[in-house]
Amino acid sequence: MDEKIQKILANSGYGSRRFIEKMIRSDLILINGDKIKIGQRFSKKNIQSLTINKKFFLFNHEKKPRVLIYYKPEGYICTCDDPKKRNTVFDTLPVLNNTKWIMVGRLDLNSCGLLLFTTDGELAYRLMHPKFNIIRKYAVRVFGHIDDKKINQLRSGVYLEDGYAVFKSIVLKSKHTKNKWFIVSLTEGRNREVRRIWEKVEVQVNRLIRISYANIILPKYLSPGSWMYLKDSLVNSLYDLIKLKYN
Repeated sequence: MDEKIQKILANSGYGSRRFIEKMIRSDLILINGDKIKIGQRFSKKNIQSLTINKKFFLFNHEKKPRVLIYYKPEGYICTCDDPKKRNTVFDTLPVLNNTKWIMVGRLDLNSCGLLLFTTDGELAYRLMHPKFNIIRKYAVRVFGHIDDKKINQLRSGVYLEDGYAVFKSIVLKSKHTKNKWFIVSLTEGRNREVRRIWEKVEVQVNRLIRISYANIILPKYLSPGSWMYLKDSLVNSLYDLIKLKYN
């Protein structure tokens, strides 16, 4: 069955849909040696090779996408290549042939916890886009005066420089003299969003751990810097959640 080329390449793990479309518009993608246009349709079985931004690939005909869970340590950066030569989350991932890992969401340098990686661009897109309302949960340790007024404000939502933001839930887990732990959730992944929401009520986050994404929970036995492939049953439930078929 013929499909749009940007969908084929994204689903086969060559980048996000947005990245693929940008490359096509810039004439930087060749299929079997020929330039292509956005919306052009192909049958996967007829694609033998492709070139993306001058990098040559034998087309990946592997049908079943891969998904893994990674425990991001603090101090690691969420990018493939860093000019400053800092540790990146891609450094220890398993090597793939003729495809690449797509990161689902990001965590800032000083945050840690669950990251998902997949070879399926459509899966990554749906898990990240706000319209699919995918819940992310975080354990946060905060410092500052917190009272019922501030908690109600966080539950009602605050206005940030890039728009309205609200926690879907906020639960106090433990408290000490100066620091308190909360579990919070939201359905967006804007840059430093959790930290900025707290800062809006004059409270600082001094530890942030993502503990779940969609229906995937960070395993207690997984150590920082480690990864594991998700079992088929979990991958199936992840695809069911976003109404995609898992091949």
